[in-house]
Amino acid sequence: MQQLDERLKSHYPQLSPQEQRVADFVFDHFDDVISYNSAELARLSGVSKATVSRLFKRLGYDKYKDMRDELRTLRQTGMPLTDSRDAVQGNTLLARHYKQEMANLTQWINHIDSEQLADVVTAVAHRPRIFIVGTRNSWPVALHLRQQLLQVRAQVHLLPQPGQTLAEELMEMRPEDLVVVVAFRRRSRIIKPLLLQLQQRQIPSVVLCEPQAPTIRALARWHLCVPLDSVSAFDSYAAVNSLINLLSNAVLHELLANGRQRIHQIADLYAQLDELEPR
Repeated sequence: MQQLDERLKSHYPQLSPQEQRVADFVFDHFDDVISYNSAELARLSGVSKATVSRLFKRLGYDKYKDMRDELRTLRQTGMPLTDSRDAVQGNTLLARHYKQEMANLTQWINHIDSEQLADVVTAVAHRPRIFIVGTRNSWPVALHLRQQLLQVRAQVHLLPQPGQTLAEELMEMRPEDLVVVVAFRRRSRIIKPLLLQLQQRQIPSVVLCEPQAPTIRALARWHLCVPLDSVSAFDSYAAVNSLINLLSNAVLHELLANGRQRIHQIADLYAQLDELEPR
């Protein structure tokens, strides 16, 4: 189905001059359209409200609200769309940002399944090999999780390696291993086939994703969901990193004696290799 900008481009030559004024305004302020009602869009475009209504009916929307709902749905899938209404609210940007970040933290902590979290911690601590998969925005999250866990235990692998594919790595995985799939929104197409393959091969998996991902959650043995909501266009990964911190610390305490020993051994190697600045 065509999205709003595509519909406007394909219909533009047939639009009346007044309708083209609205289209031009939308092209120039596309990220902000989600925040305008039809009267506001008419006023900002310098046309009548009736012109706005005719335009969006011509584009295939039953009513103006349907277009805004479509844009909100796109935002929920991860497309970075801003909402200019935020900029004129009474609170400062910093205050609104803080409020949203706290809401994200509160939401995932209040809704996390403690039994499932305990199972994940046990699996991450005791499975012989851990494979962490992440693509696109999820790749740096996967990298951070791997770096934290690698201080506590051995055999923690990050996939895919830069420029590489997953099939060769999948061939090496066994049912006694664990695959952590970091799969936040705007996922690459490989995620669902990968989870299905893991199911078929009886390789347990845990998926990290946003709450609005029921299909992804259903394909994994365990799932940990974290909201990504922010005050504007780009997703916030602050709550995600909080989850990684909790998970890594819990794994350390699960393996406390060996984990502490490994941390000290790594610290000794830092010193011998002179890799870190002195305190």
